[in-house]
Amino acid sequence: MKYFTAVFFIVMCSLLTHSQTYEIGGIIGGANYIGDVGKTNYISPNTLGFGGIFKWNRGPRHSFRASILVANIEGNDAESDESRRKERGYSFENSIKELSIGLEYTFWEFSMYSGKPASAPYLYTGLTYFGYNALYKRANDQIIEYDKAGAIAIPMVVGFKTTVGTKLVLGFEIGARYTFTDDLDGSNPVNGLEDETALKFGNTNSDDWYVFSGMTLTFTFGRKPCYCNF
Repeated sequence: MKYFTAVFFIVMCSLLTHSQTYEIGGIIGGANYIGDVGKTNYISPNTLGFGGIFKWNRGPRHSFRASILVANIEGNDAESDESRRKERGYSFENSIKELSIGLEYTFWEFSMYSGKPASAPYLYTGLTYFGYNALYKRANDQIIEYDKAGAIAIPMVVGFKTTVGTKLVLGFEIGARYTFTDDLDGSNPVNGLEDETALKFGNTNSDDWYVFSGMTLTFTFGRKPCYCNF
């Protein structure tokens, strides 16, 4: 155990010595949901979302990334292109509070230390946990909140980033979150209502999605990196 502890601290000190650039900043944009109520468009931001982001630039092409995001989502059958949904007339509102960690990978090397402007497209994925309002449909067809709930989601983000001067990085991204719940719209209630089949509607075999489209602005700090193999 003592040997393992010693090796662990040696490795950690080595990593911190060889990778010393970080980014911290904010996220702002729009969100939309994809499910059993309202529009079926994949990218159609109709509510505000904002949060914060932190990156550890572990190499010239990849970074460990953590972020928090708060967003509202909503759906209204009256805005759908499907006649069946328009006739049904359901609507709902919900709020999302997510924490995400994962890996950001650029398509080519992105360095702020070359003395020239840099830009690159990137991908991000990882693991997201989010809290939301548990909803259900009442007998009068109103969808209301009855509890709090949480679930896991897989983020799938594509973006483009560019340097602004020598310390700032501006990014634009679109990110879909595949969630492991079907209750963002109240169509498949949880937390004790799972067996109430009369409360369910829509396709209960398909989980919900939500999408965030927006921009990030981060400030870079730390010493000039000396990347090691990783």
